[in-house]
Amino acid sequence: MKQLANKKNPGKVQIDKQILQKYSKGPGIDLKEKTSAIKNKVLRAKVKHKEQAIEKAIEASARTELLLTEENGYLEADPGEITTEYKQKQIVNNVDITSAAKQFKLDLQFGPYCFKYTRNGRHLLLGGKQGHVAAFDWVTKKLACEMNVMESVHDVTWLHLETMFAVAQKDWVYIYDNQGVELHCLKRMNGVTKLEFLPYHFLLASGSKDGNMAWLDVSIGKLVARYNSHLGRISVMTQNPSNAVLCVGDSKGIVSMWSPNSVKPLAKLLCHHQPIMTCTVHPYGTYMATSSIDKSVKIFDIRQLTGPVSHVHLRSAAHHMCYSQRGLLALSMGNVVEVYRETSGDFTPYLRHKIARNICCVKFCPYEDILGISTTNEFSSLLVPGSAEANYDAFEVNPFQTKSQRREAEVKALLEKIQPEFITLDSTDVVEVDTDTLKNKVEAKKNILYIKPKSIDFKPRQTKAKGKNGIAKIIKNKKIIKELNRREIIKDYICEARKETSEKTDNQKNYGILNRFLKKKQ
Repeated sequence: MKQLANKKNPGKVQIDKQILQKYSKGPGIDLKEKTSAIKNKVLRAKVKHKEQAIEKAIEASARTELLLTEENGYLEADPGEITTEYKQKQIVNNVDITSAAKQFKLDLQFGPYCFKYTRNGRHLLLGGKQGHVAAFDWVTKKLACEMNVMESVHDVTWLHLETMFAVAQKDWVYIYDNQGVELHCLKRMNGVTKLEFLPYHFLLASGSKDGNMAWLDVSIGKLVARYNSHLGRISVMTQNPSNAVLCVGDSKGIVSMWSPNSVKPLAKLLCHHQPIMTCTVHPYGTYMATSSIDKSVKIFDIRQLTGPVSHVHLRSAAHHMCYSQRGLLALSMGNVVEVYRETSGDFTPYLRHKIARNICCVKFCPYEDILGISTTNEFSSLLVPGSAEANYDAFEVNPFQTKSQRREAEVKALLEKIQPEFITLDSTDVVEVDTDTLKNKVEAKKNILYIKPKSIDFKPRQTKAKGKNGIAKIIKNKKIIKELNRREIIKDYICEARKETSEKTDNQKNYGILNRFLKKKQ
């Protein structure tokens, strides 16, 4: 990076023009007095102040690159050589000790294995088909928990933190903590074959062998949506990190995109004429790669949903694929894994590695130049230079966070949680104006404003004394009326009581003391 001295402030480093152009927001407004279209001095001063604030923001954004000490880099082959000839042993011998320690192999025996990395790339979760589940910090090799659930394990995934993870077992989905203690059993998610976690929505998405799809909000423990996709067994499912839409591949070569807000797919894309083997989406949500049993790999621009941008024909069908943060594409074909890199618009092989058994799962580690692969009896961590972002944002993900920082990050993520209603195919729809609803509101308002009044004989307005019909006067009148009604009720009650007593006295006058002998005389 070229750093020039600033003449105005000798102690302040001047930013290179190329870096400033990288963060530029376009040409500003011409504020010269003679040529400017803004004649008002006050408005011109406000616009000038705003332009200065934009320039300061651009300079501050460009100046942050001075603190980014790490740089991205790839392998460069010598003349007459290609990078695919380099073995892992040669790469390990030519890197520093810290990077060389990240290349390792685990001997296992309860496979085939599936695995997931956390978002900060620090922890690893392994799940074996025969029930073996393990979670550990793969950098320090510190084991968090290890157990055998005594059931078949179909898929595993981390939740919003490394303290909880979900395991899709034989019948239901179970949630465990990092000590291996069972926290929940999700019986509404039965027969699950694929799991995906949406970190910004706190949603655990699943696809089952019956074609059912479900979304569970892990923050409140509520099932947001669950319905049948009518696609049969879901064996290919991944998420689009940019808009949290699930991409599901079926046996007809179609990739359908699903949201919890719609029973029907948001979009369908015919990718192949034969069943889809695997599907993956770029971390930026720009491209989607699919492979089929016809040994072809196609890359689509997922923003336009048109034909393939690039097409690669392989020696054998790719069963597993994964995109890295820098756009490298890893393909597993039997017992060979190849990493492709985009050069001059085409994907060309970058690295190749061969192992003894067929590969079951392939994942890139975030913020580390590491590619993880698993088989039926081992897990291997491979070095792939240039696959990950060199610098991370500690406010977004922090691989070195402490316990207190993890608690604060969890609270912040819960406060900023995105509701499931905002999961759409085009994420810009959220900030757009609903023109149809707005037109209906405007028309309804016009109809209310222009209602034809009834014919009323208006009388001349009479002057009223101040405070004659005020709120205090109204309340006072109500109290007076209430008191008068109460008095009338009491008066009526007294009158009725007097009538009853008078009737009794009249009866007693007719019946004297000696009148009891009158009947006997008669």
